[in-house]
Amino acid sequence: MPRPSRRTVVTALGTAIAGGLAAAAPTSAWATAPAPAARGAATPRAAAAGAGTRTAATAAGTRAAVTGTEAPLRRAHAHNDYEHPRPLADALAHHFTSVEADIWLVGGRLLVGHDPWDLRPERTLEALYLDPLLARVRRGGGWVHPGHRVPVQLLIDIKNRGEATYRELDRCLRRYREMLSVATSGAAHLGAVTAVVSGDRAARAPMEAQRTRHAFYDGRLEDLGGAAPASFCPLISADWTKTFSWQGAGPMPAAERARLRAIVGEAHAHRRRVRFWATPDTPGPARDALWRELVAADVDHINTDDLPGLEAFLRAHDGERR
Repeated sequence: MPRPSRRTVVTALGTAIAGGLAAAAPTSAWATAPAPAARGAATPRAAAAGAGTRTAATAAGTRAAVTGTEAPLRRAHAHNDYEHPRPLADALAHHFTSVEADIWLVGGRLLVGHDPWDLRPERTLEALYLDPLLARVRRGGGWVHPGHRVPVQLLIDIKNRGEATYRELDRCLRRYREMLSVATSGAAHLGAVTAVVSGDRAARAPMEAQRTRHAFYDGRLEDLGGAAPASFCPLISADWTKTFSWQGAGPMPAAERARLRAIVGEAHAHRRRVRFWATPDTPGPARDALWRELVAADVDHINTDDLPGLEAFLRAHDGERR
């Protein structure tokens, strides 16, 4: 049976929610098929190759969860975090300081998922992220990682209806303002959690029009030389595969290394952070080589689906900048 379009699925789910059927999952044949493997998941061979470091990192994460002694990893970003068995909790157990959630506006709710057929009425942004983060902040003396005054970034990728979705997101975030970073009259004030809006570019106009915001904007490379201040656009994100040809095999070409460092240098000069998506994520020498270059260039967020793998790498190599 052909899979319905995204619009059809979102509309149908919205109708179900509006009609009081929120507890019911879609009933078409395609909806009951086995879910696809998580995006970026390693093959069995690759998983075996990285098993040792993941096992060690998992043990370390378990100890840290009990003792609270491990420092948060300032570069660690959980790509599509909601696809892990325990959204948010798994990333925080590995001491990540940035997590990514894709959202869809459906029937007045902000549902989390990569595609419409992944959406479930109970998997809202509030249930998976905002409520657990607020609970941790209240328990942790005002911070997500107890004993560490390190903010956590919640990267919110808008998947549909950019302007309308942002307006609903803005209403939602106001209820959690006690833990959120805020921008008022062009000045940013740091909180325990910094919400950054990515995805659909139509969210930009309503954000720019606000005097007070509880979210910030995820810019692109073309924003590096733009007029928007870091208090509006503190993050610059780019697709690695459309920016560089090197994928970690052999030495990084000198011209590409120079470009990477120039991008980071310009961003940092204007108090912006840098993230690349679509970097290689299969465990092995190529990924390690690329991650080493990102650390050496002082890239702020390293994207991964492999939480224990990145934790182990950063514990071993994040002091090796050159």
